[in-house]
Amino acid sequence: MKMRRKTYIILYALSAIAIFNFSCTDDRSEELTSIDYDRLFSPIKIEAVVINRTDVRLTWALNDDAESYSLEVFADDSLTFVGTPVRTYNDVTGDQLPFYIRELDGDTQYSVRIKAVAAGKTDSKWSGVTFKTGTENIFLPFQDGDVEATAVTLRWIPGRTLTSIQIEPGGIVHTVTADEIAAGSATIEGLTSETNYTVTLKNGAKTRGILEFMTLVDIGNAIAVHPEDDFLALLAAANDGDAFALFPGTYGDASKFSVNKSIEIKGVYPYDKPILNGYISLEDGAALLLKDVTLDGTGLADGNQSVVFNTAGVNYGNLRIDGCDIKNYVKGLYYLNVASVVESITINNCLIYNIECNGGDFMDSRAGAIKTITLSNTTVYNSVLARDLIRYDDKSSSFPGLTSKIFVDHNTLYGVANSGKRLLYVRFKGTEISFTNNIVAETTAIFSNQSSTPIPTFGNNNYFNAPGLFTGGSTSSLIFDDSASSENPGFVNVAGGDFTVTNELLKAKGIGDPRWLQ
Repeated sequence: MKMRRKTYIILYALSAIAIFNFSCTDDRSEELTSIDYDRLFSPIKIEAVVINRTDVRLTWALNDDAESYSLEVFADDSLTFVGTPVRTYNDVTGDQLPFYIRELDGDTQYSVRIKAVAAGKTDSKWSGVTFKTGTENIFLPFQDGDVEATAVTLRWIPGRTLTSIQIEPGGIVHTVTADEIAAGSATIEGLTSETNYTVTLKNGAKTRGILEFMTLVDIGNAIAVHPEDDFLALLAAANDGDAFALFPGTYGDASKFSVNKSIEIKGVYPYDKPILNGYISLEDGAALLLKDVTLDGTGLADGNQSVVFNTAGVNYGNLRIDGCDIKNYVKGLYYLNVASVVESITINNCLIYNIECNGGDFMDSRAGAIKTITLSNTTVYNSVLARDLIRYDDKSSSFPGLTSKIFVDHNTLYGVANSGKRLLYVRFKGTEISFTNNIVAETTAIFSNQSSTPIPTFGNNNYFNAPGLFTGGSTSSLIFDDSASSENPGFVNVAGGDFTVTNELLKAKGIGDPRWLQ
């Protein structure tokens, strides 16, 4: 009975309101076109993106009725906003979006709440978002000579407080002195040559920086080579397992460096790379590590690729090119035009430029099989001007049961494969492709117009002024990646080879060659 009485009361009230509204005007054509609210609507679509490890980029949907916004930052992730905010910002206007909050503590959970404000209206209710800052990084770059075979000099922002430096492997703990804090540097000895180390700066329990590096070649464990030595003769006499440590200077004169054993060629100083003027001829199933050297094709009469596989009917080992500069080749980067199997080809942490690709494709396999191809942490520019980036012809019938994997990850590719050429001219049956975390900019390239090219696994890419990589940007391509963003990276100086990214969103997402994201 009580419920029925309440229903009658509600219906009566609604009827009364309707009658009142009708009787207040004789102009029955007047319509309700807007509603005025005393309280502003709360901000919506709030997004927080951590950039530069300890900064946050905030965006939200603007309210036309709001004159400004107030923000409060709390060092927690509960969205209860109890206690005193660590930061407060008032009178933030819409034209300040995205709004940046700088220099927060590292490795810390935060919550931010935002409300809309306007004169004559009640402030909106708060809306909130949470985020966690990254590990702080106060390291400064290495200077020439800081990294040695058995020691390292570490540098950080002078005056920043630290209690210890921890280095692994080895469980090394160095207690930081007041003088080292003031100078922003410390030297750690007793390391092992050619070893990857991870350094952690600590202030009590808080981490203030993490850095990885590799110690240099210990000449005692390698064959020391100087520019005045006959390096071609040394290569001819090499044994499997030999490692050559090259001091700075130029080796060869548009020469062919024949490698027919499993060897290593390394620069002694990564900051002063030795120059190999010529190309590498891999023969008889050799394996090769090239590290911290410059490959320069200037003067090659036949315009050869930087590395050529020249022996048919063999199984090659691993070809790894790491930390190298590769420049001035006419035809391409590598060439496999013999019926042989290559265990793997890895191009990592390289700068590659002035590889015209006239008469050959950039990464070019026409008659052989490669089990794994990796292009990673590398920048390619002023190259691949009118050919394909990766060409891998289908010779699978000559290698039954062999499958291949291609990984293209964390690269910056500028102006490559223009004139509508292909990034992935891959037809070898059974190949799997992963294309992730790359910046591709300023190109009319497509992925592929070949039905035999497998659709790659895509993720976290950015294509700027590269319309053919998106749906609708090409009438010939069969593969598109609409999951990618199209942000302008804001490269600092393309003409000068400086591809430092200034777009903070791309930096936050870690897209492109990592060397340009610091």
